[in-house]
Amino acid sequence: MPGLLQLTLRDSNLIMPEVMLSFFGLGILMTDFLLGPREKKWNALTALLGVGFSGVTLWELRPLALQHDQRFNDAIVIDPFFIFFGFVFLAATAIVILISVRYLDVEDEHHGEYYALMLFATVGMMFLACGNDLVTLFIALETMAISFYVLSGFLRRDRRSNEAAVKYVLLGAFSSGILAYGFSLLYGMSGSTNLNAIAESLGQRPPGDLLVVIAILTVSVGVLFKVAAVPFHQWAPDVYEGAPTPISAYVSVASSAASFALLLRLFLGAFWPVRADWAPLITAVAVLSLTLGNLAALKQNNIKRMLAYSSIGHVGYILLGLVAGNKLGLQAMAFYIFVYAFFQAGAFAIVVVLRKKGVIGDEIEDLNGLIFRNPGAAVLMLIFLLSLAGIPPTAGFIGKLLIFWALVETGHYTLAVVAVLYILPAVYYYFRFVAAMFSREATDQRPPIISFGQWVALAAIVLVTLVAGIYPEPFLRLATYSILTPFGL
Repeated sequence: MPGLLQLTLRDSNLIMPEVMLSFFGLGILMTDFLLGPREKKWNALTALLGVGFSGVTLWELRPLALQHDQRFNDAIVIDPFFIFFGFVFLAATAIVILISVRYLDVEDEHHGEYYALMLFATVGMMFLACGNDLVTLFIALETMAISFYVLSGFLRRDRRSNEAAVKYVLLGAFSSGILAYGFSLLYGMSGSTNLNAIAESLGQRPPGDLLVVIAILTVSVGVLFKVAAVPFHQWAPDVYEGAPTPISAYVSVASSAASFALLLRLFLGAFWPVRADWAPLITAVAVLSLTLGNLAALKQNNIKRMLAYSSIGHVGYILLGLVAGNKLGLQAMAFYIFVYAFFQAGAFAIVVVLRKKGVIGDEIEDLNGLIFRNPGAAVLMLIFLLSLAGIPPTAGFIGKLLIFWALVETGHYTLAVVAVLYILPAVYYYFRFVAAMFSREATDQRPPIISFGQWVALAAIVLVTLVAGIYPEPFLRLATYSILTPFGL
């Protein structure tokens, strides 16, 4: 019994980052009713403390990560992949908390459960990154998804928010059902829910095995829905437009990164022995995402819908790294996911700043004359749009360059040319918004107000966006540490 207790306590240390987030989330729910309307901002501070404590405990797991420590009957694995994505999730959560405070004041919807749900969603994301078992991964995915369903409809008096939540729930439940079916097939073929055992079992099956192909297709539908890849993207524009803008940023950044963590766990782990069976599927989805995402964004006048469609295009670029499948391609994926989390959040943060009483602030005309109303916000938005378009010296340029390089290195010349060509429509639709900020007369003379928390978030975002573009070497080493080391590639 003492040995069992010691093992339990030792195992519990490995999930302390998630425990801290859960503890502070529950604490917010238990103390929120004690706070008056003007004191609700303290919930944001409590949530930030939870993120901070989680980050400290995650940092302390680094020595174990190098040993690829597996616990709880191998249900979770502590490795560099988990450490990397864990910090991406925590950074995204902290940024969204900082930009949410004033937004919730304007909307008069400052409730503790908003921050608690964000922390619970992060718990799900963390287990997605460290999960090594189908059951663990599915529960983690649903923990994250259910939190986002509620947060998307958090503006209870806003019909757009309600509609976004309903669409998200219905389509999300459908995709989860298909994913569960795919997981059941994997269990049936291998007799185990452990990813290592599944990979070993799939490696012993003949090439082109029908059951394996069906499992890949059903699992891919569930996972590609979460990353909003074509043709499973229909939910993204409506959810991004209708959800509270900070939550749109959170879904676009954190949820997307977590879903890519799940995708990489599955495709670099369980499905890697049958790569020949899924490579054509990922290639087709990547090209479709690039095509539809970039072309549909051309005609959008709503900033959030434009960012939704452009994010679909970015998903295509990230998937091309998996198509390349070499060390550079996987390194490019990790780098792209990391920097994308920052400059995409930065663009949404400026949209949050534009929100005022009586002005939603998410249409292109709301950007008119921003350089005269708030020069700082206009310059920051310009930097984020340049990075989204892939223009130097920003992080977005380095991310795209690495993807192109990986495709050329592996002989995917046609894909590399297609990927380069789709930069042209991206430059056009991003610079429509740049023109509105710098060339048009302001339709609303009131200057946008940026709170202290929003300034802190924007400063951190622009720092990463520019530093990773000018001096990417440390970020590339981090990408190598996170992807290539854990999977032995």
